Amino acid sequence: MTQLVALVLILAFGQAAPPPAEELFDAARRGDRARVAQLLDAGVDVNARARYDATALFFAADKGHLEVVRLLVERGADVNLLDTFYKFRAIDMARMNNHAEVVKYLVEHGSKLAAADTPPRAAAARAPIVVPPAVLQSYAGTYRNEDAGLTITVAATETALALTMPAQPPLTFTATAEHEFASAQAPNVLVTFTGRGGLIETLIVTQGATRFALQRAADVSAAAPTAEPPAGSKPADAPVTRAKPAPWPSFRGPNASGVADGQGAVAEWDVATGRNVKWKTPIPGIAVSSPIVWGDRVFVTTAIGKDADTTFRTGLYGDVKPVDDLSIHTWRVYAVDRRTGAVAWQRDVFTGSPKVKRHPKSSQASSTPATNGTHVVAIFGSVGLIACFDVNGKPLWQRNIGVVDNGWFFDPTYQWGHSSSPVIYGSSVIVQVDQQKGSFLAAFDLASGKPLWRTERPDEISTWGTPTVLRGPRGDELVTNGTKIRGYDPKTGKLLWTLGPNSEITVGTPVAGEGIVYVTGGYPPVRPVYAVKAGAAGDIALPKGQTANEAIAWSNDREGTYIPTPLLYRGVLYTLNSNGILTAYQANSGERLYRARVGGGGAFAASPIAADGRLYFANEDGDIVIAQAGAEYQELGTFATGEVIMATPAISDGLIIVRTLGHLYGIGQ
Repeated sequence: MTQLVALVLILAFGQAAPPPAEELFDAARRGDRARVAQLLDAGVDVNARARYDATALFFAADKGHLEVVRLLVERGADVNLLDTFYKFRAIDMARMNNHAEVVKYLVEHGSKLAAADTPPRAAAARAPIVVPPAVLQSYAGTYRNEDAGLTITVAATETALALTMPAQPPLTFTATAEHEFASAQAPNVLVTFTGRGGLIETLIVTQGATRFALQRAADVSAAAPTAEPPAGSKPADAPVTRAKPAPWPSFRGPNASGVADGQGAVAEWDVATGRNVKWKTPIPGIAVSSPIVWGDRVFVTTAIGKDADTTFRTGLYGDVKPVDDLSIHTWRVYAVDRRTGAVAWQRDVFTGSPKVKRHPKSSQASSTPATNGTHVVAIFGSVGLIACFDVNGKPLWQRNIGVVDNGWFFDPTYQWGHSSSPVIYGSSVIVQVDQQKGSFLAAFDLASGKPLWRTERPDEISTWGTPTVLRGPRGDELVTNGTKIRGYDPKTGKLLWTLGPNSEITVGTPVAGEGIVYVTGGYPPVRPVYAVKAGAAGDIALPKGQTANEAIAWSNDREGTYIPTPLLYRGVLYTLNSNGILTAYQANSGERLYRARVGGGGAFAASPIAADGRLYFANEDGDIVIAQAGAEYQELGTFATGEVIMATPAISDGLIIVRTLGHLYGIGQ
């Protein structure tokens, strides 16, 4: 029977090559033992490698499919193969998802235990191994577990590590295995270091049955200002004259700048008492898209689920499992009166089931709309639709671009949802659609929705940022963030330049000013900040060891930030990490001015904005922290909403518009 099955498969797939390994990976994820057996019989290598060398055994173990795991191991799957990104084995995937039977089976069949599972006394009894001083130095830093109130400082010597807790003497730890350390002073304690892409991110302390994971904290020691802002830039405390009303037409305002000088933004308010809160409007559904403003209209999008799973998790965590909710939703655009907060109109774009799941801190409506004062464009990736209305709510056109399937690069079944927002450029609207397969950049006629151009991005995987237009002497450039940063001609979609390396997951939007575009990535294998000059051409990657060239004004490869978009304001570049660490640089040179923690820390998804010499930071707990702009960090106040904030606020004509998960606030005098 097996020979007959193999013969049928050979006839079906041809003699030249076995069926693609991707089918084996998919069958292993589904737990389809019969299909896995068929593919192995047809000649697919049981140890065929996916991205970063994961195999079918990884995917079966991750999902807890014990019978498929058994089959793969019986057919020769390597139980101790390490992937090249996370440095995991299949057993680690099973452990993370609490598949105890799979873990037990893999141990019985030769899988090495993860270091954190090794009994501390057994580890301490091992002979020490020699670790190069440079490797030891890579573990040095401060690690925190905010929930447990635990902080550990790690210092490196030439041969060992010294771990110190507050009010405790340091303990000396020596290496007993790769990333694993034990101490003769505390033989029941084992410490291990883990990370992604070669970067150390987590310290795990195991003491008997107790296990703590501490996340590496950024260095927040405030450096003294090393230079003055560039000549000709406006001082941070320069007086601001109230200007005429200006729109906030897209994500983070004009060209994603995040700047609203002269718009009369207030610097204090009180939601509880209503002081300087002009209105508060409920918006149903779950959405993390940001508000936009033109004239007396505020536009927002949402997705309203019928009997939906409303699970939403804020905070700093690395979970990849999506919210498995494909219930009926209605995708809707709202127009709210800027003066009163009353709903001027609402339009339903589509009602049905989303085709992809969402991340637990994302939504089915994560993309911010865009307007030019006559047209309003919204994109809903989970149903593959772009919709355009006039500012009075009249439907103008709708375009199906195909469902956008964004998710984890390591396993595409972990879907996280789409968030890149449309960009109106002249008479066109441009969208960046980076997904698991079939990524592309496309432009449509703003008046009719007719396709204008489409540029395939075949080697790009899921991204979540919005393109930015860089103005330069040779013409405009459309800059996209991704595993490679690219510049395109926004009129034709022609590729102009590429830059790498970059992070494997990119979220932040590029920000442009003074002939330079700044791009950050805060996820391994590198965490860069690049300052790219207008007019670049070809491959502008830096040679190893260099931080600048003719196309790149400056860069570094370790300080890039993850989710929030950077802010360029009055000669200073501000980058905010998801953990609330703010770094300020001389925008023209990259010289660091300071590093500080915003507020009391916490998690930040919204991007910083600026107005009239002040910086505004909204955290996921619903607090908005205001600080003085400039070469030193000085907080001016913290103002609570009492609701989760994921969206970036907008500022226009005396009003700050704040979007929480439940409401839209108009804050102003």
